[in-house]
Amino acid sequence: MAVEQIQAGVECGIEVGRGDARYEALRRGFNQRFIATPDYVSVVSSTGEVVAAVNKYLANHRSDEDLHRRLTVRSGGHCYENFVCGNDVGVIVDMGQLDRAYLDQEMGAYCVESGANNWHVATHLYAPFGVALPGGSCYSVATGGHVAGGGYGLLSRQHGLTVDYLYAVEVVVVRDGQHAEVVIARRDSPEPELRELWWAHTGGGGGNFGVVTRYWFKGLPEPPSQVLLHAVAWPWEELLERPERLKSLVRNYGLFFEYENTTRLPASLRGDYSDMFSLLKLNQRANGKIGLITQLDATRPDSAERLNAFLDWITQDLDVEPTPLDRRMGEHAPMCGLVVPTRLPWLTATQTLNGSGDNQCGKYKSAYMRRGFTEAQLDAIYRHLSTEDYDNPQALLQVDSYGGAINLPESGATAVYQRSSVLKLQYQTYWSWDQDANHDGVTDYLDAEIDPAIAAPHLRWIREFYRDVYQDTGGVPILAPTDAPAGGQPEPVTDGCYINYPDTDLDDPEWNRSGESSHRLYYGDNYARLQAVKEHWDPRNVFRHAQSIQPYTR
Repeated sequence: MAVEQIQAGVECGIEVGRGDARYEALRRGFNQRFIATPDYVSVVSSTGEVVAAVNKYLANHRSDEDLHRRLTVRSGGHCYENFVCGNDVGVIVDMGQLDRAYLDQEMGAYCVESGANNWHVATHLYAPFGVALPGGSCYSVATGGHVAGGGYGLLSRQHGLTVDYLYAVEVVVVRDGQHAEVVIARRDSPEPELRELWWAHTGGGGGNFGVVTRYWFKGLPEPPSQVLLHAVAWPWEELLERPERLKSLVRNYGLFFEYENTTRLPASLRGDYSDMFSLLKLNQRANGKIGLITQLDATRPDSAERLNAFLDWITQDLDVEPTPLDRRMGEHAPMCGLVVPTRLPWLTATQTLNGSGDNQCGKYKSAYMRRGFTEAQLDAIYRHLSTEDYDNPQALLQVDSYGGAINLPESGATAVYQRSSVLKLQYQTYWSWDQDANHDGVTDYLDAEIDPAIAAPHLRWIREFYRDVYQDTGGVPILAPTDAPAGGQPEPVTDGCYINYPDTDLDDPEWNRSGESSHRLYYGDNYARLQAVKEHWDPRNVFRHAQSIQPYTR
């Protein structure tokens, strides 16, 4: 097995510790809820520096008791929970300088380093090579965690997930618990242990097996030269007049993707819609509007006709005139000019959609849907979005289209278990420190530390919202059973949760009464196999967080 060891003492990168002007910025990520107090941050720019940084940490943490101060890794800094920037973190390895994307002639594959963000990858693969990684639209998310968790984006219904093109991964692992080594695991590695390590990085999530430094991809698709981009919104005031209006829109939206490619849709909608990706923005009433963003392949001559047919069908019972999407909705900025479908080059459209949002506090939850919404779910969605007890224009449920090419592989072909879903849901709420709780004349994270009431209404709203939508299945979107007896209970419409939208509430019995653990909800039947990989490559559990994969012996 080809591995490389680099001894402690080799340059560990640039270390930023307390007292350094950069420390405040580098000890936090995008979500301002979580701010770590590490001993230092290692800013690395090569695989060798990563190995040296890990070895230095291990040299100072020889006993298992020493590991209570965790080593964590940040690529783009978009972890939604405290997995990277928790209060138990001793060292953060910052991968932001490892940001190249290029054609590796020796490997015969496109190489993307783990610190490269989505926009950098898009420009550096498309401009010289005409190909794209079908990843996300948030420009500042980096590939290190995005790919490892099974990242998806607006090209995924047409071309699949990022991991469906993963050929190899370079990982710094700690197989013996005391020394770092570099391993390149390929899809076709002769050693089964390396093939399993490759497989674990096709959706097993970041922070589990080691430090990813590079990915290689083969067979990347060519995006359409031009796409049709459309953004529209509907005023909440007209939805409040007749609640059925909102429920009909959400109902029809879900049914479209459930019925796709079947005779249950009218003849005008039975064409190929795999090139269409849409995001339904169900904002809390304080926003004033809900919205819909849609992208289609504009090189197809029927793209405008198909878009109109889709819009007509999902809005058939809405009876509300569309308006411009003229306000922020989640991570996306206003898009007033797209109320009329607009033809744009793919890269230009990608830049238009490349939102990230403000640096605020946030809480998130997720769900996969195998079918459209139940009536009980629609009632809960309307109730929590329209409530007058919560007033936040930056709170929403985003419903993404899914399926298509994503559902072609089997559930065990990659570590992404959910290969039969038609929708992917993201519950979101954002807030700022808007109270000077410690009376120092400014607002910052110190106010939130001494006054939990700043975050409390936001956390309560999203938790109760999520619990009530999945009230019939224990408060969470359970997976369909793999061994249900014939004639038993009807299968749930849900199919678990997305590890890249982590949610520690899934392990809290107050919010999860289903009997299914977070590991089951994220990984389904793939979890035992992921545990075996963990046992081999990180038996000491050096790389871990609140919901990390556990080795068998721990």
